[in-house]
Amino acid sequence: MTEDFLHYVWKYKAFNLSGLKTLEGESIQIIKTGEHNQDAGPDFFNARLKIGNTTWAGNIEIHIKSSDWKKHFHNNNGNYNNLILHLVYENDEAVSHSGKPVATAELKTLIDINLLSRYTELMLTKQWIPCANQLNTVPSFVLNNWLERLLIERLERKEKTISTLLELNKNNLEETFYIHLARNFGLKVNDVPFELLAKSVPNSFLGKHRSSLFQVEALLFGQSGLLEKDLKDDYPNQLKKEYLFLQKKFSLKPIESHLWKFLRLRPVNFPTVRIAQLASLIHHSSGLFSKIMEAADVNVLRKLLNAEASEYWTTHYVFDKSSTSRIKKLGAVAMDSIIINTIIPFMFIYADYRGLQEYKDKAVSFLEQMTSEKNNIIEKFKGLGIKSNHAANSQSLLELKNEYCTFKKCLNCGIGISLLKK
Repeated sequence: MTEDFLHYVWKYKAFNLSGLKTLEGESIQIIKTGEHNQDAGPDFFNARLKIGNTTWAGNIEIHIKSSDWKKHFHNNNGNYNNLILHLVYENDEAVSHSGKPVATAELKTLIDINLLSRYTELMLTKQWIPCANQLNTVPSFVLNNWLERLLIERLERKEKTISTLLELNKNNLEETFYIHLARNFGLKVNDVPFELLAKSVPNSFLGKHRSSLFQVEALLFGQSGLLEKDLKDDYPNQLKKEYLFLQKKFSLKPIESHLWKFLRLRPVNFPTVRIAQLASLIHHSSGLFSKIMEAADVNVLRKLLNAEASEYWTTHYVFDKSSTSRIKKLGAVAMDSIIINTIIPFMFIYADYRGLQEYKDKAVSFLEQMTSEKNNIIEKFKGLGIKSNHAANSQSLLELKNEYCTFKKCLNCGIGISLLKK
């Protein structure tokens, strides 16, 4: 038994309503269950109940045992002054608040044992997701509606993360976009050092030298700390010389070079190659943020993100070590990752910033135009009969697994609720 389960039972009235009575035997009629509170204080706000012949408006607190009231120090807590009902699974102790008895009702005999059994099965399973052996029984309209909701939830959650960065940048959209874009150039392995790199050399500094790819490279590689060791090739030594001039001009301090990770990465994803590609994108993309926000479709976005590292990198993955000739263009998978993880959430931010809902609609439309992501989670859902048809689906499934299934939040999940109601 958990309080979360009791919250579910109350919220969805999933018990014998006709048997609900106070410990003194007064009947309780639910007019309104109230608003579920996820923060400190009573579990449900603004409920309305008819207890006996009197209608009450106020809050409701729920516990497994009534003795939990004292354990949680509610006795004299002012947050519980407006309590109209203490709902418990098992009454084992009389409860009072500020010296006055609190109306209490017990649920133990009112909950269907089959409902409790279904919930217990979900909570105790060792499967990849709690409902793995039941997922194919969920009606398609329930599944599709929940996935649509999860997509918006995921985008809004990403939007909040960006909003924090936007606030730190004094609502400078272009600077915030540049930092977030740089972060995604690093993939998951080097996302933090890329973000630190972008923060260490503001977009406005790069903008003053955007016309020269060499100077943009000098600024980025210099700030990365990767030019600080002794180097043999002419190219990195020329970059170092140029950087020393620009460093004094802008009073810059590079980040620590040890932050960059190369181990177990494909050479094409080495941070040196990614920095060179980012430099190329900045050099060729004046007004990039505005162009991206006004893009008509995903193919336009891909053209805007088309970045190719400079000539030196055709035969190198790192400084001073030549390799087989290969043009280092930003690949299709990398571009789509940037679209999904940077551009789409920024369209949500931009929509709120400008008060234009159509940018959110466009963001969802872009995801529906894109091929589904391929990863272990999407493959496992496919094995359970849930096929991902496009990136909007794959984003929803990632949110489902990472934010709900992993933490067994079945009582907050549209799929879990559907299964419990069976």
